[in-house]
Amino acid sequence: MNRFQKKRGFSLSQLTLPASILIFLLIFLLFYKGVGSVSQTASEQQMENLQQAIRRSTVHCYAVEGSYPESLDYLKEHYGITYDPEKYIVDYEIIGSNLMPDVKVFARK
Repeated sequence: MNRFQKKRGFSLSQLTLPASILIFLLIFLLFYKGVGSVSQTASEQQMENLQQAIRRSTVHCYAVEGSYPESLDYLKEHYGITYDPEKYIVDYEIIGSNLMPDVKVFARK
C-alpha cells in the first residue's frame, strides 16, 4: 500500500461534532438514569428500615411493659424512634392493647 493513500477503515477521529455530542449525551443520560435508580432504591430501603425499627420497638415495649405503646409519640419518647417527618408519613394504627399495632410508612412527595 502506498503511504500517501488513505486507509478505508473507521477511526474515532473521523467522528463529526454532532455525532460526538450525541454520544456524550447518550452516556450522560444512561449515567443520570442509573443514579436516579440507585436513589429510589435507597429511599425505599430507608422506608422499610423505619417500618422494621418501629415494629421492633413495639414488640420490645410489649415484652418489657406488658402492652403495646398507645402512640408513635410514646415510642419516640421512650424507645428512641426518630425519623424525618418532612420525608416520611408514619401511619400507626392501634388495634388494641394486646394486639400489635398496624404500622405503615409512606414517602412524602
